[in-house]
Amino acid sequence: MRGQNMPRPADFVDAHHRHWEDAELLFQNARWASADQMYGFSAECGLKAVMRALGMPVDATGAPAEREHRRHVQDLWPVFRTFVQGLGGARYSGRLPENNPFRDWSHHDRYAHRGHWEEASLERHRDAARGVLNMVQFARQD
Repeated sequence: MRGQNMPRPADFVDAHHRHWEDAELLFQNARWASADQMYGFSAECGLKAVMRALGMPVDATGAPAEREHRRHVQDLWPVFRTFVQGLGGARYSGRLPENNPFRDWSHHDRYAHRGHWEEASLERHRDAARGVLNMVQFARQD
């Protein structure tokens, strides 16, 4: 039995796919603000899934053990690129844009009014999350 404040074990691959699926459902129903948040969380979990597979240290719950790796996608993108380069993971980072497509994304935006979303940033985040989805699929086959 789980305690009230005990987190469930981290499963970055499943969370990555779940957030992608939810983002697509929201996108198809013109729920732009929530879709954009899910694209960011999907990408973040996908990056962490590959990092974990390449040896990222995790704690007892499977969450990143190092503070540098406990970041959201807008800050994790460059950390990911550096991390995988040092571990022979260039074949993964090379499948993603070098420039951070989530530089304007924030988990704090979950509190913002839905009218603040712009189609261009939503499309950029969706494309980048799709790129992470493809990278994770490639990594699983690799």
